[in-house]
Amino acid sequence: MTLLGGWVAQRTGDRRHLVLGFAAGLMLGVVAFDLLPEALHQAPEEVHGVPEALLMFAAGFLTIHIVERAVAIHRGHEDEYAEHTHGQRSAHGHAHSHGRTRSGIDGQQGVGLTAALALVGHSLMDGFAIGAAFQAGTTVGTVVAIAVVAHDFADGFNTYTLTRLYGNDKRRALTLLAADALAPVTGAAITLLFTISEHLLGLYLGFFAGFLLYLATSDILPEAHSPHPSRSTLFCTLVGVGFMWLVIGFAG
Repeated sequence: MTLLGGWVAQRTGDRRHLVLGFAAGLMLGVVAFDLLPEALHQAPEEVHGVPEALLMFAAGFLTIHIVERAVAIHRGHEDEYAEHTHGQRSAHGHAHSHGRTRSGIDGQQGVGLTAALALVGHSLMDGFAIGAAFQAGTTVGTVVAIAVVAHDFADGFNTYTLTRLYGNDKRRALTLLAADALAPVTGAAITLLFTISEHLLGLYLGFFAGFLLYLATSDILPEAHSPHPSRSTLFCTLVGVGFMWLVIGFAG
């Protein structure tokens, strides 16, 4: 299912804005209906009146925001000295030239790689969940496995889309897609050796939820609506959210 999601993502052609809108909807659905509820369940302890999972959620959002701003500031300073040709404006309103330095491009690629690796980490945790559920019983394990398989399509779709969105080549995107496909199997196998504590798992899920929310709202949605500010893009976002709602609802 992960590989199928990546295959669909790479065969979209000139309908990239629809793909990005759908991907953003999937990510919002994963955050709202899957990651945050599970994080709050696993790490409900409060610090100064706020659940630890929500504190990690805010930390994840702010971490990727700080990283992106640092990359943008660094690129902006280098553009002052880089050779400029015909510039173009991105979805964030920043002027870019085709004479950008290599480090600026690498910084953007790094954001995409970090996002994709975070998705691989999430898939690894999915495998942990499958393994732990089967240790609790075959019925529980089967239900969890079905849920993971169902939303692995979205994981594969988002892994490929995010990697390519930030300027990484197709080969790198396919490599990360393959890693994402193997991650749940690896995670399930690891549980034969040891298990991760529920509390740490909840903190990780909260952090990752903030990470995904930032990418969906600050990067992907503006990028999707920039070249094609159409109702079809918005519709695809709503479909993505609804799809994840159905998947998680049936899995529950």
